[in-house]
Amino acid sequence: MSLSAARLLPTPALQMSVNSSTERRLVNGTTAVFRSEPMRKLVTMVERLARHEAAVLISGETGSGKEMIGRTIHNQSLRCSKPFVDVNCAALPEHLVESELFGYEKGAFSGAELTKPGLFELADQGTLFLDEVGELDGRVQAKLLRVLDGTAYYRLGGSNKVSVNVRVVAATNRDLEQDVQSGKFRRDLYHRLAQFELRVPALRERPQDIIPIAEFFLHQHCPTAKFTSDAAEALEAYQWPGNVRELKNVILRTAIDLEPEANEVCAWHLPGVIYGAPAPTTSGTSGNLEEVEKQLILQATSENEGNQLKAAQKLGISVRTLRRKLNKYKQEDGGTLAPCLGKLGTFQQRYFRVIKKLPILLRYDNEEIQTQTLNVSSGGVALRYSAHLPHDALLEVSFTLEGAKAPITAKAKLAWTGPEGVAGLTFV
Repeated sequence: MSLSAARLLPTPALQMSVNSSTERRLVNGTTAVFRSEPMRKLVTMVERLARHEAAVLISGETGSGKEMIGRTIHNQSLRCSKPFVDVNCAALPEHLVESELFGYEKGAFSGAELTKPGLFELADQGTLFLDEVGELDGRVQAKLLRVLDGTAYYRLGGSNKVSVNVRVVAATNRDLEQDVQSGKFRRDLYHRLAQFELRVPALRERPQDIIPIAEFFLHQHCPTAKFTSDAAEALEAYQWPGNVRELKNVILRTAIDLEPEANEVCAWHLPGVIYGAPAPTTSGTSGNLEEVEKQLILQATSENEGNQLKAAQKLGISVRTLRRKLNKYKQEDGGTLAPCLGKLGTFQQRYFRVIKKLPILLRYDNEEIQTQTLNVSSGGVALRYSAHLPHDALLEVSFTLEGAKAPITAKAKLAWTGPEGVAGLTFV
């Protein structure tokens, strides 16, 4: 795996066999697993930097493991026996940021019934990790700069100065240099925070780490399971816009869906957006990410049968954002997405790849039905049928793709029916 970005994972010693080129390091209960050269350099630099007192700015995309690297810096530093206090600056309401960081005195404002020490005081002699530091407003940035320069400060509503000795490690997924140029972030604070800067590479930039990380997560849930070659290829081909956090969630869902006796994870076990993802390219990364985002949004909408509220909740975005994106995709497609097939929705249509007709065998209740597919996707099949198909029955389907050496066998349920004996099955 990686040191989170590399992703550092809080876990006991790793109990799994890994490729001989995969490195594992265990520090204070944190296992770093990585294979790529960028991660090897990053881990080495983290270990060297930890013993110094310089402020550190960790940059990288969301989900790449910035917080875990911050914890590693603390765990390997001379302050390791002192507090490690972390705060997500983006999650704090704007009117509470100052009081949370610097504390407040009793009576400082309505509801302040007791004196409360701030996070800087709680981290005294230890490390304060400021996640998403780029979200702080200008007034708090100015006060933070003075504290970092060693100046004593007042609690909100206080008259006595507070002095602390804190090492600050900050993290951001923003381009702070660009924010400095645009005036959104103080130049002097940026240089104070970035006495030393670490960049955590995105997972797509170090594809050699994808399989070791995936194996690590898989073996936590299914110790004897392995990825087949087609599953490994699908994992490596996917762009992972959510980085290690997304990979962890995908492997968890896949492991839960596996049958108890299964000891292999095939490509078709993986979510449809990953199984069949386009191969990574060395250029046009921004365009690739936009296409991945588009696939995720369309698939979430499809899986929720066009219910935008449920799709937005699944994606963790607002309905307004989802609707804006969908309108954009509709305009790109010339105002329409594609004709429907039976009761198959337009968003679902995008995830069915029309192919030549293939023989398919359906089994249920000791009955067998021979028919033909109309199209096949990682999520199901559309087919012709002449017999009655029960809506609540679990069907076993088997078909062979052109050029494949072995048939695909899966469990499925009836998802929809259309005119002229057309139906759709969803793999379960």
